[in-house]
Amino acid sequence: MFQATKTHVITTGYVDIMVNEESGSSMMGAYMARPQAPGSYSGVIVGFELFGVTSYIRNVVDRIAQLGYVVLAPDFYHRSLPGIELEATVEGRTRGFELLHQFTRQQAINDVRASMIYLRNEGKSSKIGMVGLSVGGHIAYLVATQFDLKATVAFYPSWLTAQDIPLSRPTSTLSLTPGIAEHDGYLLLLVGEQDSLIPASQREAIARELRAANVRHELVTYPDTPHRFFYEDGESYRQGAAGDAWRRICEVLAIELA
Repeated sequence: MFQATKTHVITTGYVDIMVNEESGSSMMGAYMARPQAPGSYSGVIVGFELFGVTSYIRNVVDRIAQLGYVVLAPDFYHRSLPGIELEATVEGRTRGFELLHQFTRQQAINDVRASMIYLRNEGKSSKIGMVGLSVGGHIAYLVATQFDLKATVAFYPSWLTAQDIPLSRPTSTLSLTPGIAEHDGYLLLLVGEQDSLIPASQREAIARELRAANVRHELVTYPDTPHRFFYEDGESYRQGAAGDAWRRICEVLAIELA
C-alpha cells in the first residue's frame, strides 16, 4: 500500500530560465521550491490557472516540494506581461483570457522544454512530472504528448476536444493523445461531474481517446463537483474531492517518479 513520504523543509525563490524560440530566445521567470537537504530529487513542473503564478500556485508548488521534489511554476505569460498575478474576478478573467489568446501551442512546448532542461541541469532531476490546473491542465496534457514526462496530473483541463484557443490549434490537443503512450507516461485526470467547461460528452470523448491510444491513465470524476474544486479559498472548493485528489497526486508522483 502507498505510504506518504515525510515532509521536507524547503527553500523557495525565483529563477530565470532561458527559452529557445523559433526566432531567438526569451527569458522566463519561474517560482521554484526544493528540499533543503542535499541530494538528488525528481522534478515537477506546475502549470498555472488562467491567473498566472499567484500565491495559490506558489502554495501548490510548496506542498509538492515538501514531498521531496524540485518544483517549478513557469511564468507562461512572460512574453506578454511577465510576473502578472490576476485576481479571480470578472476583470481578472477578462485579462487572463486576453493573455491566454496570445499564448500559442509552440510557445507552451518551448516553455516546458526549457523548464525540463533547467530541472535536469540545475535541479539534477533525472525524472520529471507535471501537475497542471485548468489552463495548466491543458498545457500538461499537451506537453505529455511531446516529452518524456513520467507522470502527468491534469486538473479539469478545458478545451482539449475543441480548437477555441491557440493552445488547441491547428488540431485539437486531444488528437495528439497517442504521443502520451509513445512516451510511456502515466496520466491522471481529475474532473468534476458538474464542471460546465468539461461536460459529460467531452469526458467521454477524452476517455475513448485515451483507451484507443492505450495510454496508462486514470480519469477520476467527482460527483456533484464543479470546476476549480481544488482551490481552497474559492466558492467552488470541495474538501472531499480536493483531499482525494491530493492523495492521488502524492501516490502517482511517488510511484512514477521513484
